[in-house]
Amino acid sequence: VQLQASGGGLVQAGGSLRLSCATSGLTFGNYAMGWFRQAPGKEREFVARISRSGGSTDYADSVKGRFTISRDNSKNTVYLQMNSLKPEDTAVYYCAEDRSVYGSLSYGGYDYWGQGTLVTVSS
Repeated sequence: VQLQASGGGLVQAGGSLRLSCATSGLTFGNYAMGWFRQAPGKEREFVARISRSGGSTDYADSVKGRFTISRDNSKNTVYLQMNSLKPEDTAVYYCAEDRSVYGSLSYGGYDYWGQGTLVTVSS
C-alpha cells in the first residue's frame, strides 16, 4: 500500500495550494480518506475527511470555509484545496486511509499513511 502526497510548497498568506494524494495497492473506493497536519512542536491534528463515496465531508473548525476535500475514485486520488491560507496553516500535511465508511476524526482510526508534504505560509 502506498500513499504519495504532493503539492506542498511556499505560499504567501492569502494564497492557495492544492494538495494531492495518489494511492495504490488497495481498492481506493473501499476507504474513507483523511488529511491531517503537524506543525513543528505540535501534535498531529485532524484537518478534513471524506467518505468512501465522496458524499460526506467534515472539517476542523480552523479550516472550515477555506479548505475543501474531494476525491476522484477513478484516479485513486484525494485532494485538499486550500484557500485563504494563513501562517498558522504552516505544517506537514499527511493523507491517510480509513476502512470505515465516513472516516475517523482521530489519527488513531487510520490504517495507512502517506509520507507528508510541507506547506509553508509566509506572512
